[in-house]
Amino acid sequence: MDGKVSDPFSSEAEQLPGAGIMGKLWLPRGLSGNVMKDWIDRRRKAIRPWATFVDQRKFSKPRNFGEMCQRVVKNMDTFYSNYTFIFLGLILYCIISSPMLLIALGVFAGAFYIIHLKTLEKKLVVFGRELTQGHQLGLAGGVSFPVFWLAGAGAAVFWILGATIAVIGSHAAFRELESSDLEELLMEPV
Repeated sequence: MDGKVSDPFSSEAEQLPGAGIMGKLWLPRGLSGNVMKDWIDRRRKAIRPWATFVDQRKFSKPRNFGEMCQRVVKNMDTFYSNYTFIFLGLILYCIISSPMLLIALGVFAGAFYIIHLKTLEKKLVVFGRELTQGHQLGLAGGVSFPVFWLAGAGAAVFWILGATIAVIGSHAAFRELESSDLEELLMEPV
């Protein structure tokens, strides 16, 4: 029973606050923090309508570099949630389209789970030191690193970054500012 309290994969409602990673991310807010669910809910509420986001009539070439910079800053602020979901979609696409990357993520999750099960039986001690949860993640990463390397995870990370910068950067640079945003920029004191 004592092991259940420190089990990060447990989804029991009676789990104590701070009892594990998964409990902190997914349990109801009052029990342990619910960081991930609250973050996703805030992003979903702040999302602008996709029809507005892709309205072709609102795109034009900026007159100069200054206007482009103003557009990028204002559009990044306005469409932050939309851009977040595009980024997450690109990550999901990259993972699904690469079977080796799926296998590497499976090896990492499996290694972490096996290490975690070993710590539930007895404290895991390496070189005379007890492994904390962060150390366990590091050990799982070390074990699965060769598989990630063979899967081309580094290339996938740079592909995701490049695609995100290209898609989001071009949208933010070429999307015209809303009329309220334009008036606000013109009224700013010098």
